Amino acid sequence: QEQLVESGGGLVLPGGSLRLSCTAYRSIANILYMGWYRQAPGKQRELVAGITHGDNTDYAASVKGRFTISRDSAKNTVYLQMNSLKPEDTAVYYCNIQNFARSYWGQGTQVTVSS
Repeated sequence: QEQLVESGGGLVLPGGSLRLSCTAYRSIANILYMGWYRQAPGKQRELVAGITHGDNTDYAASVKGRFTISRDSAKNTVYLQMNSLKPEDTAVYYCNIQNFARSYWGQGTQVTVSS
């Protein structure tokens, strides 16, 4: 029942960069929060980065200084710019958008950082 579509994942060398995009093609009204989560094999899903209605951001300690979350409300899109990627960033990344009524999830996009 995912309502969002992610793109931009793939295979990248350590130290490389990727930009993930997440779009709600059927627009979501009254968005409060947009975030990126990830889940690596054998681990629980964790919050990577989030951005609020007021454009406040928060990041997992492991990605601070390397990842940047941003949004384009007119396009119903949230982005995650990932720089200086490390093997431990390898995971399936999921987009999440929340409004007053419910939470929406994407299907996930694989990011693999390997030499």
